[in-house]
Parts: sequence; C-alpha cells; structure tokens
Amino acid sequence: MIIIRAALAVAFILGLLAGPLAGEAQQTGRVPKIGFLATAAPIGSNLEAFRQGLRGFGYVEGQTIAIEQRNAGGKIEQLDGLAGEFVRLRPDVIVTAGTQATQAVKRATVSIPIVMALSGDAVGTGLVASLARPGGNVTGLSIVSPELSGKRLELLKEVVPRLSTVAVLWNPADPPRLRDIGELRAAAQRLRITVTAAEVRTTADFEGAFAAVTAARPQALLVLADPLMSASRHRIVAFAARSRLPAMYGQATYVEDGGLIAFGASFSESYRRAAYYVDRILKGAKPGDLPVEQPTKYELVINMKTAKALGLTIPPSVLLRVDQLIE
Repeated sequence: MIIIRAALAVAFILGLLAGPLAGEAQQTGRVPKIGFLATAAPIGSNLEAFRQGLRGFGYVEGQTIAIEQRNAGGKIEQLDGLAGEFVRLRPDVIVTAGTQATQAVKRATVSIPIVMALSGDAVGTGLVASLARPGGNVTGLSIVSPELSGKRLELLKEVVPRLSTVAVLWNPADPPRLRDIGELRAAAQRLRITVTAAEVRTTADFEGAFAAVTAARPQALLVLADPLMSASRHRIVAFAARSRLPAMYGQATYVEDGGLIAFGASFSESYRRAAYYVDRILKGAKPGDLPVEQPTKYELVINMKTAKALGLTIPPSVLLRVDQLIE
C-alpha cells in the first residue's frame, strides 16, 4: 500500500511538471508549413481544390497549416532556383504541380517529403521506383495514360467530319510527352490520319510553330498537355480561333478560355487528393511507403459557342459522353 501511494505521488508530481509544458507546447506549437511549387500558371483553381482537400481533413490555413506557393510560369529554367528557395524555407512537405517541378525539387532535397499533385509518368521519369512502393521522398499522383492521346484523336475525328490531317503541338523537352506522341502516331496510322508535329520547347518557339502549322494546312489541331502549353494556353486558343482550326486539348481550362474540346484527367480532383498525402505525411507516414495513385476521374468538356463559331455540329454520340458543356 505504501509503495502504491508513493508511485501515485511521483506520478502526480510528474503530471504537475509536465502539465504546463504540454499546455505551452499546445499554445506555441509550430504550424506545419506546406510548399506548393507549380511549373506553370494557372494554379488558382487548382490550389483552391488543394485547399478544399486540406479543409476536409480539418486543417485551417493560417491557423493549423501554412502554405507558401511559387510558380515558374512555364519558365522551366526557374524551377531549380525556386526549388532551392523552398528547401531553405524548410517546409514539412513540398507539393508539386508538373513533372518538371517535381524533378527540380527532387534534385534539391532527398529528405523533405514531396507530394506530386500532378505528374506525368513518375516511374518512367525516375521520380519513384514503382507505383506500389515509391521509395525515397516522393509520392502522390501520376498520370500514366499515353493511350489518352489516341483517344483524343478518335474524339476529334468524331467531331470533325472526314478528318484526314491533324497538326500536333507538343514539347519534346517534357519527358512524358515522348510516350504520348508515340501513341498518337500509332492511333493516327490506325485511323488513317496524317499527323504534322510542331515542336515547342520554350515560349520563344510558339510563333515558329504556329507558322509551321499554318503552312501544313491541317483540318484540326491537337495540343499535348504540358506545363509550357498550359502557361501559354491563351496564345494557343487565340491561334486556333484565328486559324479556324477545331482544336483538342488535354485540360478543361483551355475550353473554359474558348478552346473547342478537351479530354483528360480531372485536375481539380487530383489536387484535392494531394491533400490526403499531405495529411498522412504530417501524421508520420513516410512518402516512400505511400503508393502512388493514378487519377480516377476523367472529363470530356466541349465549348458549344466555339463549335458554333467553327460551323461544327457536335454528334449526339459525343454529347452523350460530355461531362461539361460550356455555352
């Protein structure tokens, strides 16, 4: 009985000593800091989708979590500097938007967890060892769907009667696009469509690429999704409208800005899902142990106003599959 009472007394004293310390830690506890690095604009709606995801896990920005964001605006050469800047800020997690942004951060740190909100072929580009066991400090979401390029060409052929020639605007400096262009050429051969490729590696290449497309006199334009293209989407959409070219894109934002049609993964859904990885990591999980996921939601978006301006009638078979119609 004496021993028990002595033990209780010691526990009580330790509790008194620990109590103020615990309370102080709760009051002055460090707010987790999240870095958010995007390869290209725009990130507004995507960043908001990420914030929505965080709120779903109970985080309140400015109170229980802080977000520092940087955007290279499509200038790939700035990514290494921005990644280094983030590493010096020592965030708890760095969220990346785009394969090249992820590569830049991975070059800058092997210890800070990296969550890919959106990336191309993460295995093929060496970002992770495998989707099931990524290893290292990178995890998140990876789009490994080169077959989507063929699907986009098939949709374009349904929308444009007697389609036989297509110009493709793409960036060979973005590694995942190499698989995309290969799949696209295979689909074009199967569909008996002649493809003319116009390369764009930097923003300075656009005018030359536009001239090459004009000279080829295609019946339609297909743009392979890429951060550089996304950053210059207004120029691309304006060129397609000026040239009266029905154009297929990989992101809904192009169609929202006046493009004709887009088919691809739902970016907002991917950014919301990235919050799940951040939550797991902040609670102690290692990024290398969290399997990389692939998008589960794909969307077909059509701008009917643009279709009308081009004199196109969207077939009922396509309209039945549309997720969003922009009037």
